[in-house]
Amino acid sequence: MKTTVNIYLTFNGNCREAFEFYRSVFGGTFPHVSTFEEMPPQEGMPPIKEEEKDKIMHMSLPISKETLLMGSDTSGEWAKGFKQGNNFSISVNTGDKDEANRIFKELSKGGEIMMPMSKTFWGSYFGMFTDKFRINWMVSFDENLHN
Repeated sequence: MKTTVNIYLTFNGNCREAFEFYRSVFGGTFPHVSTFEEMPPQEGMPPIKEEEKDKIMHMSLPISKETLLMGSDTSGEWAKGFKQGNNFSISVNTGDKDEANRIFKELSKGGEIMMPMSKTFWGSYFGMFTDKFRINWMVSFDENLHN
């Protein structure tokens, strides 16, 4: 797999509504939709609040063979930083763990790391940061796709 770059949108509770609208324009189906209720408990993190359980943790809409529109609702501590108009990240997906590390390390220089590269409960090697130009990035490598 080559490295791909896609847009990841963040919403304040209306992700599903927005993606239904985008699907009405682009067509297609949602290959993956998950809610915060599906997230397993994590050490050091408070449980998901009842009013946030139905919010979207992740969903995607293929636009072409190489392009995905991805999104989620914000929740908990993350919601404090939500600002409409700046509610997107550039998502980089690599075919190699070393390349994911290299891209993360280089792009995050002088920026602020929100989540260092690490293995996630959904099976990806993943990290998030804001670069020195205040652009939000997500970098991932999914071992399950490359074994």
